[in-house]
Amino acid sequence: MTAPGDRRASTDRVPAPLLVLVAIASVQLGSAVARTVFDVTGANGITLLRLGLSALVLVLVVRPRVRRWSREQLGAAALLGLTMGAMNIAFYLSIRTVPLGVAVTVEFVGPLLVALVQSRRFSDFVWVLLAASGVVLLGADGSSDVPLGGLALALLAGLFWGGYILASARVGRLVPGIDGLAVALVIAAALALPFGADGATSALTDPLVLGVGLAVALLSSVVPYGLELAALRRIPTRVFGILMSLEPAAAALAGLAVLQQRLSARELVALVLVSLASLGVTLGRTEGQPPVAPLEWARPLVGGEHDAPDESTGGAAHPP
Repeated sequence: MTAPGDRRASTDRVPAPLLVLVAIASVQLGSAVARTVFDVTGANGITLLRLGLSALVLVLVVRPRVRRWSREQLGAAALLGLTMGAMNIAFYLSIRTVPLGVAVTVEFVGPLLVALVQSRRFSDFVWVLLAASGVVLLGADGSSDVPLGGLALALLAGLFWGGYILASARVGRLVPGIDGLAVALVIAAALALPFGADGATSALTDPLVLGVGLAVALLSSVVPYGLELAALRRIPTRVFGILMSLEPAAAALAGLAVLQQRLSARELVALVLVSLASLGVTLGRTEGQPPVAPLEWARPLVGGEHDAPDESTGGAAHPP
């Protein structure tokens, strides 16, 4: 078995931006793979499998000593878990009827709103309006096959994503390492349990479904967490946020490659508008600012301020 120090050395030999790009691809590939078993597990069933298996892996690895936590630490982890669970449930429900690239595009509105509230700069307001115009463009096409209900669920997931960003930042300040993430994943899985129990039980009798669930947990959670933590030790969060602007495009490519989902010209324009808004907000930050840009706490926490060098806070940027 490779020692932890050797694992870090191996990732250090890979350019940090490449690690982030691989993490982005992994997350979106995981979402696309999850969609392939909706007919068997349902959206809620695969959500439970993803959260539950991710929680199991991290708890076994981290072994968080919850008994030593303060009430404030427990409350912060609980809030993070609830927002994480709600975000995942809403997102997977949305991609039942909405192409993956469109769902991720709409979901980005949540982090952009957080950036607007936290910065209060006029330029950020303009960028958020640009993103909103992209979302309106998606919903304004009456002839589109994309239902408004699915878009609404993606937007709801984005709002939970915004709350998740704030909750994740708080856990990062209060709980060192990834202990807070491990506990939050357990709580998120508990929230998904009553909704996804029936669908997830199919994994008990079908090894293929169980394998897909494990693959989704690894692709969408465990692998990107490790890659992003390694990358954030070596690049500023501002650079990280710029790379995250590629997320909707990565989702569209994953949807095309795995699910054969082709986006219309209108959907592609909306994707570009939201991605430009994300890029604009991130570029508007100065290197000395605290990390309040939209794309720095968006995937579940991979490390608190205790781990972070310089301005990097050890956060991650994708929805879990």
